[in-house]
Amino acid sequence: MNSLNKISFLIFCIFFLSFSVQASDLNPLSDLELLEINRKYSELERVTTHQIREEPDDVSFYSRRGDARLFLGKFSDSRLDYEKMIQLNPQLNISHWRLGIAYFYLSDFSNAAHQFEIYHKYDQVDRENGIWRFMSQYKEYGLGYARKGLLTYDKNDRPPYPWLYLMFSGVLSPDAVFQKIKEEAFPKEYEIRVLFHANLYVGIYLELTGGSPKEALLYLSRAVSNEYGKSTGTYMWQVARLHYTKLLFSLKKNRN
Repeated sequence: MNSLNKISFLIFCIFFLSFSVQASDLNPLSDLELLEINRKYSELERVTTHQIREEPDDVSFYSRRGDARLFLGKFSDSRLDYEKMIQLNPQLNISHWRLGIAYFYLSDFSNAAHQFEIYHKYDQVDRENGIWRFMSQYKEYGLGYARKGLLTYDKNDRPPYPWLYLMFSGVLSPDAVFQKIKEEAFPKEYEIRVLFHANLYVGIYLELTGGSPKEALLYLSRAVSNEYGKSTGTYMWQVARLHYTKLLFSLKKNRN
């Protein structure tokens, strides 16, 4: 990363942290953590770009660079890499939910919904995919259409997704989701993992359906600061971080 980019990112970090305290009195990531995330995935983007020049037909390089670019907030570039994967190996299309994520953050909600519908043919258990399809349809057509068109599931899914799906269906409240988790009395380590997913999607749900933006930010902040999420750095933890930042900037813009 050149000097100008480093300075620009430092300014972003300072703004991000100062406003996050004002908006939610929480600070899920330090400035050093943000800088390390940017360094790590900028380097991965650089390395995989070099690998693609050497082996332009290797799908794995586009996969890794697509992830790195999405984690850096480069959604358009990420989409191109994910689409290139399918171009090189069309059989990947049915399982490529990550392309749906890229479409969603590009506000291409119709294609996002379609991609999640394709994935449903591949995995008919994963209600998290159904949630993203609901979110995409909500953005494109509104609440009534999205709830009417909810994908159906016959088999059990990992917690907390059955309860989260009922929340998006309008059957359970966010508070009821957390009550269900409490009643299950999961082992501590597993409960932390379950709470990561619950906080992420309760936060998104509140933002999506017109709840308090600051309350949504609070739940998203809890997802970002969750021990399981931070220690693993999973794809969806990166999504939580990006969504938190997106909402944070939206609140700042509306405040001004």
